Amino acid sequence: MQGIEKRVLIAGAGPVGLVAAVSLLEEGIPVTVLEASADLAVDLRASTFHPPTLDFLDRLGLADGLIARGIKCPLWQFRDRKEGEIATFDLGLLADVTDHPYRLQAEQWKLTEAARARLEAEPDARLITDITVEEVSQDSDSVTVKARRENGEVETFRAAYLIGADGARSTVRKSTGVAFPGLTIPEIFLSLSTPFRYDQAIEGLADISYISDPDEWLVLLRTPTLWRVLFPTDPNLSDEEILDPARIEERMQSLLPGEPYEIAHKTAYRVHERVAEAYVHGRIFLAGDAAHLNNPLGGMGMNGGIHDAVNLSEKLAQVWRGADPTLMGRYERQRRKVAIETVQAQALRNRALLNETDPAKRRAFHDELRATVADPVKHRAYVMKSSMIQSLRDLDEVA
Repeated sequence: MQGIEKRVLIAGAGPVGLVAAVSLLEEGIPVTVLEASADLAVDLRASTFHPPTLDFLDRLGLADGLIARGIKCPLWQFRDRKEGEIATFDLGLLADVTDHPYRLQAEQWKLTEAARARLEAEPDARLITDITVEEVSQDSDSVTVKARRENGEVETFRAAYLIGADGARSTVRKSTGVAFPGLTIPEIFLSLSTPFRYDQAIEGLADISYISDPDEWLVLLRTPTLWRVLFPTDPNLSDEEILDPARIEERMQSLLPGEPYEIAHKTAYRVHERVAEAYVHGRIFLAGDAAHLNNPLGGMGMNGGIHDAVNLSEKLAQVWRGADPTLMGRYERQRRKVAIETVQAQALRNRALLNETDPAKRRAFHDELRATVADPVKHRAYVMKSSMIQSLRDLDEVA
């Protein structure tokens, strides 16, 4: 049997796995990260970083470069497709509780690129790509991972602990046998990216806008080089029909008529709302999408995963230095609470608001939002919650 390496294994080199790796390295703990892809993804995935996430990244030395390559967005909106602006929320109200009172719009690969550079500069870090985790087991002293390289060679790793940050289809989670209950959102989400400048074409448009409509809601998000448009789509259509250029052009023209749109990127995907029944399994821990999934309406998925990584790393570092291993149970209790009561609840509420078709209920939603923005106390409380700062404060109450 291979000897136990005194280090932590991490499955998955997305934002969650790499932030966990950097956090552990900051604590003086060696790490090995195993990534199935040949290289780190540079596609257009998550792009919103909330204020407390930036605060965490700042402590790790990862914020400044990311901020320099992104767009600061202190304002975000709820709009109506016909009425226009309903309510604009101001994260500047949080300047006394965060060093970053804004959302940052920057593609997640810019974070993983910076984190990778940190790992490559550390002698106690290994990043192995093109290797797929296939089997996981553990005993009282260690975790054993069998992983297959691209050439078919199977390699065995044996270390003190394992963090599963290997996404929605997590092999690590499946190895624990933990249930992953929840639901699948009925509609398909169609995400399009275009260089068209919506900010110059729609008066008063914020860089992050959730736009309700009884027939077809949508989301507009600005990134440094593109605008992203998110439409709900009939799940009975095939992928070919959903991604048909003529159909996409028709939908884009119905949003804002004009010249034909250049589409730089398009993807259609199903969305799930799920939370693993347990995050801690002996020496194995789940984080990010391996532990919880939610719809993207609110931009909390990646952010919640990064918060998992920081919380997990802080507690694991204490255990590494001799604290009682039962401390890891608090990681599970704290982060599952956030996943269920904040991330999932807010995402579902946003979807319900955008999806509402009843005129009276739509007016009530809109009136509530307007009243919230008009009241300084309610406005601040709302952005404390939507920015995820309040959920982190509430963790102190979780024993």
